[in-house]
Amino acid sequence: MRGSRTAHDREDTMQKLYYASGYVLLGDTICTAVVEYAQALANVGKSDLVVVPSLSDEGMLGETRLLLGPASQLFASPALDRGVDLDDPDAVESMREKTRRLQPARPQAQPAEIDDDDFL
Repeated sequence: MRGSRTAHDREDTMQKLYYASGYVLLGDTICTAVVEYAQALANVGKSDLVVVPSLSDEGMLGETRLLLGPASQLFASPALDRGVDLDDPDAVESMREKTRRLQPARPQAQPAEIDDDDFL
C-alpha cells in the first residue's frame, strides 16, 4: 500500500509505557532502555529517578520523571507513531551504562601465558 508506514519504515517508533495508573508515549529506543534499567534496578533492590522526553496522550511534548525501583510495575506496548522525535541518545546511553554497572560481573577469560620455548 502506498503512503502507509509500518514500524519497520522508521528506526525509532513509539511505545506506550504503562506506569502506575496511566501511560506515557516514549520513543522505542528510550522505552527499551527504561524497561531494561528498571529490571536491573529491581534485580539489585535499588531505585533511581530517570527523566526522559515523552509525549502525553493529549499530544503535549515534554519530559517525564519516572521513579524506577523494585516495586515498579511497568510494561510497554507498540503505539501509533505520531511523527514526533522523542530521541535522546544521551538519556539512552546513560541508562544503558547504569544498567551495565548493575549487572553481575562476568568472568573474563585470561590469556594463557605463552612460553617462547614452546615454539622451539
